[in-house]
Amino acid sequence: MRILFVGDVVGRAGRTAVSELLPGMIRDWALDLVILNGENAAGGFGITEAIYQEFVDAGVDAVTLGNHAWDQREALVFIDRAPRLVRPANYPKGTPGRGSALVDTRNGKRALVINAIGRVFMTPFDDPFVVINDQLESCPLRSAADAIVVDFHCEASSEKQGIGHFCDGRASLVVGTHTHVPSADHQILPGGTAYMTDAGMTGDYDSIIGMQKEEPLRRFTTGIPSGRFEPALGAATLCGVAVETDDVTGLALRIAPVRSGGRLEPTLPRFWAG
Repeated sequence: MRILFVGDVVGRAGRTAVSELLPGMIRDWALDLVILNGENAAGGFGITEAIYQEFVDAGVDAVTLGNHAWDQREALVFIDRAPRLVRPANYPKGTPGRGSALVDTRNGKRALVINAIGRVFMTPFDDPFVVINDQLESCPLRSAADAIVVDFHCEASSEKQGIGHFCDGRASLVVGTHTHVPSADHQILPGGTAYMTDAGMTGDYDSIIGMQKEEPLRRFTTGIPSGRFEPALGAATLCGVAVETDDVTGLALRIAPVRSGGRLEPTLPRFWAG
């Protein structure tokens, strides 16, 4: 199975990159499954139903969230009628929506998409290790799902690495989101799970984690907030990770970073070239 995970989409610039670049990637790479983190898609904070539908129309099979899941209050309502929208599974019991989704892929198989949020340097919700383990045991790789992708939305790289090794051999891909900077540690772990600490953001990198520089710099240098954070408006780089899995085991055969457009040096998966 050919899987593309797209890192946190920030504002209009990020959405434009998705609409312009993703359909061609799906076509040229014959992608079977596309997952995208959309928690910063609406002006940098949250997601709306219209934006969710925009991603689905572009070819996205599942949209994951994170700590900004409810910044747009309408998400609390429309998530229940958006079967491909997945919020962190370790949010408290009774939170609207779902923490995982079993989706049909383009090659006629089924993939489980799990979203969870970290606790180090973040709001300490339920234990992500326990919650992810429950998800993996209730829908195991091979017997119940042809592929499993875990989006771990987390601040600390150590906690992300912990989740990666915890899931090794039980998931096709564990990928970190939230910090908006692509890491250079894409690898296949000893048990066969593809891993990357952070997929990076899909947004304008002439910015401070996707936001126009002036207000963050003002706060850093004076400690005084004087306005809202606004998404940067320049050309965005679509960042993510590409994985190919074995049809028999569901584990990873290949992994490569993806960067296209904008300011960052481009890199594309050579194993899908041509």
